[in-house]
Order: sequence, then structure tokens, then C-alpha cells
Amino acid sequence: QVQLVESGGGLVQAGGSLMLSCATSGRTFSGAHMGWSRQAPGKEREFVAAIRWPTGTTSYADSVKGRFTLSRDNAKNTVYLQMNSLKPEDTAVYYCLASASFGDLIKLDPTILWGQGTQVTVSS
Repeated sequence: QVQLVESGGGLVQAGGSLMLSCATSGRTFSGAHMGWSRQAPGKEREFVAAIRWPTGTTSYADSVKGRFTLSRDNAKNTVYLQMNSLKPEDTAVYYCLASASFGDLIKLDPTILWGQGTQVTVSS
């Protein structure tokens, strides 16, 4: 069974940093564009960041641009979301994503693969 397994969430003060990781099987990772979305309480899920296979080209939501960095380690079948200068409004459940279509990742198409999510809480 194909799975995306997120880790690294937690509680941090505003201005702090966290790094989220998403590990998956080699079959899923190879050839797949990867990304992250988030859902805050009472709000819809929103796109956060995506990274292309194999170029590593990235795309970010305006709300996180300059603060978050997405990278991938192809040898470890893992993507990393480094989150700096965190704000209370970054509080959300963060979901790892995978898809053969980069466009589908950006628009959070229902057909993409989703992880189970990891909670990030930023206190003021």
C-alpha cells in the first residue's frame, strides 16, 4: 500500500522554526512531484509548496514565500519542509502530497495522494 508518512510537527513560539519530513516508498517517490498543503481550524485546505521531479524546481504560496523552503532527498525518498519565522497564522494540520501532475498538486486536485497530516501549532 502506498503511503506518505509525515513527521516533525509540534508546538513552537512565533518566530521559531520547524522542519517537516515526508517519507514514502521508492515506487511512489520516483517520478512523483511532491508537495504540502495545510488546513487551519475552520478553514479550507490551502496549497503551501510543491517541488518538481526530477528538476527540484519549487513553487510556494505567497503566504509562505521567503519563510518556507521545500527540498527533496531522492536517495532517501523524502521531502523536507523547512519552516522559519513561523507566525500564529501558520497553525494548521500540514499534509504531504504526491502526484504525477504538478498542476494537480498546485490546485489540490482530489486525485492526488495525501498523507494523514501532522499538527503544527505556533503560539504568540
